[in-house]
Amino acid sequence: MLRLMCQRANLLKTKFPSRRLQQAVVDTQVKSIPPRPPAVKQISNAKTDRTVGKWFLGCSGMVFVAVGLGGVTRLTESGLSMVSWKLMGEHMPRNQEEWIKEFEEYQQYPEFKMKNAHITLEEFKFIYMMEYMHRMWGRAIGGFFLIPAAYFWKKGYFCARTKKVVLVLGTLIGLQGLMGWYMVKSGLENRFDNPNDVPRVSQYRLASHLAAAFVLYSLFLSNAMSRLIPADKLVSIGKRAINIKPLAHLTKGMVFLTAISGAFVAGLDAGLVYNSFPKMGDDWIPNDILQFEPMHKNITENPTMVQFNHRILGITTVSLITALWLITRRQQLPKRARWAINAAMAMAWTQATLGVTTLLNYVPVPLATAHQSGSLLLLSFAVWVSHELRFLKYIPK
Repeated sequence: MLRLMCQRANLLKTKFPSRRLQQAVVDTQVKSIPPRPPAVKQISNAKTDRTVGKWFLGCSGMVFVAVGLGGVTRLTESGLSMVSWKLMGEHMPRNQEEWIKEFEEYQQYPEFKMKNAHITLEEFKFIYMMEYMHRMWGRAIGGFFLIPAAYFWKKGYFCARTKKVVLVLGTLIGLQGLMGWYMVKSGLENRFDNPNDVPRVSQYRLASHLAAAFVLYSLFLSNAMSRLIPADKLVSIGKRAINIKPLAHLTKGMVFLTAISGAFVAGLDAGLVYNSFPKMGDDWIPNDILQFEPMHKNITENPTMVQFNHRILGITTVSLITALWLITRRQQLPKRARWAINAAMAMAWTQATLGVTTLLNYVPVPLATAHQSGSLLLLSFAVWVSHELRFLKYIPK
């Protein structure tokens, strides 16, 4: 009987394994199931980052050229030669009849009636072509941006942050085109009643147009640098080093502000008011600096004060960059950060020299164009300095 009971117990063990054995079998089965691979939402590696970075750099270069073309267009007084604007672009006149038609349309507006009534058709063709090239280059920027952006977005080259940046940049490009026409339209309006008035675009709209171009350029350039030359992880232990980063940002802001003040100088032809340096005529502060009423109008509408402000801002900017260079001379910084500061220092003094030379020579087109392009180049170096110092931190001893 006892033997029979043992045999039945063994049979039950074979049919119903112990809990420990069951758990071991379950664990083995779970471990054998391979995990599901994560869904691939975007491609992010060094190669795609460099591709996107080169695209950003190319866009910044095209904006740089556009700013130069805009300066030449303004200096040759060509901006009001095209009196209409179409979203998809205006076609260039293809024969003599179309040229005559464009010229006749131009004759209906204040610039021709009050200033250019003597110009010939051939002279009109020159100023028309200058404005036409500037507009078409702006549309080329839009194409150079949109087509690769759509391709990279579809292929998954953009992370979530880059997608937001791309949307912002695309919006700015569109707004920049609209702002350009809004600026030109201010010079086509019948608001020049005084015979002594000079038909020109609003200096406020000109400054806004230039400011938008500088912001667009800076965003393209900084995003290109982040992918092509990532900043080093800087750690500073010196107390003086903590002031470098805020000073670099202040310098960048002053470069931008000085450039925008230059737009007011250009819009009012204020560079032709006092062509002497360092004094303005025989005085350090001219007598007509506050001749407008109310007083605040002098800041943006009085050519004398506009030129005075640009001088003070330029001197302040050069002084700040020089101070940054002197402060960092004895500090241990990476090689690229040192190069960026030295480049900003050299360009600041070059830009100041160009500005003074342009003023003393009564604003010739080549020097004035170089001076305007120099402001964007100086901003490039200021952006580079901020980029290289972005990870600078202070760790007390």
